[in-house]
Amino acid sequence: MTPNVAAHQVISPEALLVHWQAHRRLTRKVIEAFPEEAFFTHSIGGMRPFAAMVMELLAIAGPGIKEIATGNTVAFSEQSESGKTKDQILKLWDETTETINTYWQKIDISHFHKTIKSFGEHEGTVISSILYFIDNEIHHRGQAYVYLRSLNIEPPLFYGEV
Repeated sequence: MTPNVAAHQVISPEALLVHWQAHRRLTRKVIEAFPEEAFFTHSIGGMRPFAAMVMELLAIAGPGIKEIATGNTVAFSEQSESGKTKDQILKLWDETTETINTYWQKIDISHFHKTIKSFGEHEGTVISSILYFIDNEIHHRGQAYVYLRSLNIEPPLFYGEV
């Protein structure tokens, strides 16, 4: 570890990955809690159905980490032919978890403060991009909690997972 990196490090990459994966496990439980039809159709106040939000999360997490690890810019796209049922989306979620785990190991600690352009558009550092990926997931999961409550479904407890 270089002195410069050590001076800026607050959390280890390993601990950050564990934290993110805990959020992902909780979001997966939220997806599972939705009835199939409501997952794709339920909306409040003009917000998108949770399935559309999850497709956004999938379009960011795996491709974003792969881009950070390889340096190969990818275009942002929420479109997927494989996400037509809740089970298919859960499969994509699990595949994305593996993608994150695989490519995370390829990110050198010295790169976390490097400036990048995620998806060729959003400038920031590697760490600010990863924190955005996590924060965006939390934001959409909060919307899903509101949706579940409006459907009279008790959302999964969040305080034991993260």
